[in-house]
Amino acid sequence: MGMLDIIKKAGVGAVEASSPVSLLFGEVLSAAPLRIQVDQRFTLPASAIAVTEQLTEYKVRIGTEEVVIRQGLKAGDKVLLARAQGGQMYIAIDRVVGL
Repeated sequence: MGMLDIIKKAGVGAVEASSPVSLLFGEVLSAAPLRIQVDQRFTLPASAIAVTEQLTEYKVRIGTEEVVIRQGLKAGDKVLLARAQGGQMYIAIDRVVGL
């Protein structure tokens, strides 16, 4: 490996280290089990996705009725994902509307 290759490799490493998180768009393929397709390139299984609380279903009981305050993810939802450095774990941050 020449000196130029070593410098290029060090430069790439520095850029990757300065950007520990990447933001991506995805589409929910199924809610149970959770599967998300990322930019029409690959599909994430549930084991690789952490879901924030605001994307989970939340119900409360009012009198005798149960009312849905917040809906969980469903097939077709567009989501914003954060990819942790190394790409082993993704965090579903929020739904994306108007995309």
